[in-house]
Amino acid sequence: MKLPRNFFKPLAVGAPAPLRELPVRLERMIHFVPPHIEKMRAKVPEIAAQVDIVLGNLEDAIPADAKEAARAGFIAMAQATDFGGTGLWTRINALNSPWVLDDLTQIVGAVGDKLDVVMVPKVEGAWDIHYIDQLLAQLEARHGVKKPILVHAILETAEGVMNVEAIAAASPRMHGISLGPADLAASRAMKTTRVGGGHPDYVVLADAAGDAPRAAYQQDLWHYTTAKMVDACAAAGIKPFYGPFGDFSDAAACEAQFRNAFLMGCAGAWTLHPSQIGIAKKVFSPDPGEVAFARKILDAMPDGSGAVMIDGKMQDDATWKQAKVVVDLARLVVAKEPEAAARYGL
Repeated sequence: MKLPRNFFKPLAVGAPAPLRELPVRLERMIHFVPPHIEKMRAKVPEIAAQVDIVLGNLEDAIPADAKEAARAGFIAMAQATDFGGTGLWTRINALNSPWVLDDLTQIVGAVGDKLDVVMVPKVEGAWDIHYIDQLLAQLEARHGVKKPILVHAILETAEGVMNVEAIAAASPRMHGISLGPADLAASRAMKTTRVGGGHPDYVVLADAAGDAPRAAYQQDLWHYTTAKMVDACAAAGIKPFYGPFGDFSDAAACEAQFRNAFLMGCAGAWTLHPSQIGIAKKVFSPDPGEVAFARKILDAMPDGSGAVMIDGKMQDDATWKQAKVVVDLARLVVAKEPEAAARYGL
């Protein structure tokens, strides 16, 4: 285990010092772009104005014969676009692939100062993060990158779930962790071909009442894993995210899955299709009624101490902390979308 005094030291001479706190940013959706497709790259300036994060995808969904084109396309996209306050991420290829080394060396060399986060697929333990951590430090030093590039892990193997606490705390570069339900389902030998969401056969039955039909209630296949991931991220001071929802035709189910993740503590979710951007923006922005009530709590307890009654409900330091989470998120939304100020009374 690395000694605490060394944890925040750069891992290469000339690399920028690791961050001690994550940047405060609104990250409701991570929007995936296939950068090997020219017409999709052409839409990036327009998309960047609508989303919180643009991610150039180099891994799954990119054919093997298009990997180099995707990498080159991402670099061109990053160089040509002013992202303003929108985050720029890339999902590199898996660490056991033949493309990952070129992904990192070429991208950091070309656009390292514009790149905010590297998303790493199929992370199985802290050792994967340690490898990326050291390599990024060396590349930052070589290319004179001024700010540290953060790392975001995808939780998509059984071994990764088993080691999620160690992954979350593996490096000060850690930005967060996303749930990857499709690969995780395969890793666990789960009997589903769905990408996220529930399953009609994963149910509990109401108690029997004579011969009356028994009601069945569909359950969330991902509740346990999401909760475990959220706890690991919260303990490490990083951000949890829900991953993809694959059925673009079912907006209602997508919204329900995103909302479950939001209520459990996730900061955002992946959007794979333009139709999901609005869903993520709606779900991962706080409800105006919740913001109004949270402001009442903060106004009644300015220093967060004591206990008060508001609308017949007792509020204390614990609910003050809950209220602060809601109001702080509303302020981040307003900073990016000033038109939301009237909606939130801010």
